[in-house]
Amino acid sequence: MNVIKKTLREIANACGGRLSDLQYEGLQVHAVETDTRKLHEGCLFVPFAGEHFDGHDFVGKALEQGAQAAFWPEHREQPEVNGALILVDDPLLALQRLAAYVLRESGVRVVGVTGSNGKTTTKDMIAAVLSAKYKVHKTNGNYNNHIGLPLTILQMEPETEIIVLEMGMSSRGEIELLSSIACPEVAVITNIGDAHLLQLGSREEIARAKVEIISSLREGGLLISNGDEPLIAQVLEEASTVKPKQMAQIRFGFEQANDIYATGVMLNARGTIFTTSVSHQSSYFIPLLGQHNVANALAAMAVAEYFGVPEQEIDKQLRNLVVTGMRTEVVEGVTGLTIINDAYNASPTAVRAALQLFDLMSGFRQKAVVLGDMLELGPEEVNLHRQIGHEFKGIKIDYLYTYGRLAAEIASAASAYLPADHVRAFQDKEELAKALVSVLTPRDLVLVKGSRGMKLEEVVRSLRDTAL
Repeated sequence: MNVIKKTLREIANACGGRLSDLQYEGLQVHAVETDTRKLHEGCLFVPFAGEHFDGHDFVGKALEQGAQAAFWPEHREQPEVNGALILVDDPLLALQRLAAYVLRESGVRVVGVTGSNGKTTTKDMIAAVLSAKYKVHKTNGNYNNHIGLPLTILQMEPETEIIVLEMGMSSRGEIELLSSIACPEVAVITNIGDAHLLQLGSREEIARAKVEIISSLREGGLLISNGDEPLIAQVLEEASTVKPKQMAQIRFGFEQANDIYATGVMLNARGTIFTTSVSHQSSYFIPLLGQHNVANALAAMAVAEYFGVPEQEIDKQLRNLVVTGMRTEVVEGVTGLTIINDAYNASPTAVRAALQLFDLMSGFRQKAVVLGDMLELGPEEVNLHRQIGHEFKGIKIDYLYTYGRLAAEIASAASAYLPADHVRAFQDKEELAKALVSVLTPRDLVLVKGSRGMKLEEVVRSLRDTAL
């Protein structure tokens, strides 16, 4: 439920609209909804038109079900309904303006998070460490687009002190829009990867899109960015980059030139132990695997330090971290098989990081990798998949099974480095799982990674639930 407490007059003024009938102006709205299946008494219904439906067709029904009011486009003929309409130029723009108004009026401090990889995990980490000292609200899952971000803002409880907003994109201008709604005090850029090459064409353009997060950073605000990525520094120096006056910067990563960097990393069966250049703590622990998650933790630690969270509390919150699923999540099979479920997304950068992590893990009888297609990579997609296949030249694994047309290119390239019967390409997930189960034992380790659209969590479930 999206929690607000505003009169219809306040809402109309905030979003640049007007009431269809002034007799309703004193009525109060307690929530915002976009789905008639979730309606309840006293909410504001916001209709959207999709490919297969038009929410405007359900405005009358929404009001009948108890909605206090609904947005309605001024350019459309007003329907005959029993209830209040707020006439606006566009319901989506009105929703965004309302969210911006509520956020400004609340005085809540804002942390914005973007990046090609790791932004959801970093958002979860930031919210966790800040919650040691503050009442924190965060983006639910990856509800991070032009609709999800304003709805997240409108979900804030009245006692919220800091909101942590994830900002996603697929093209230029989208992060700029989200930043203009949120006006963050602190902006975090996790990294610049290969995702969205199809839409943007180059990593330089991806960097420019991510750096848009500072376009509405508050004056004197703080940018926390990955200092190991030279493209961020390059874009920050470009004349076309919009940034606030007196912007402070903190750079994190693994290179010693950064303001905060990892000085040591060690994996165990439960997660990752690491040390940093700036902490008095002997070490930190996160219940996640991989060097890339250490980088995410460094970003969260920098945010926590800015907001005055004590080191011992940062350590405690990171140790007890709970993150959104399918991100280097360790799953145990019914007979003891260890599965790393990293099936939420995939890009060349993210897959390389996962393979590097996998290569470091020891103490298992056999190690197998399941990779699916990496989507939205543009004209170079075949070559980028083949490049991943060549990564197996220096990685010690026993089996590589792939799923999907593009992932078959990974298997083809990797066949030069693995025995012929240990590299297989599949177009059916059930067949893949059965074939893999036939060669595994309870003492083995499996990594499963692919783009969200490949739904490789189905393979994870099969491996988890099958007796070996």
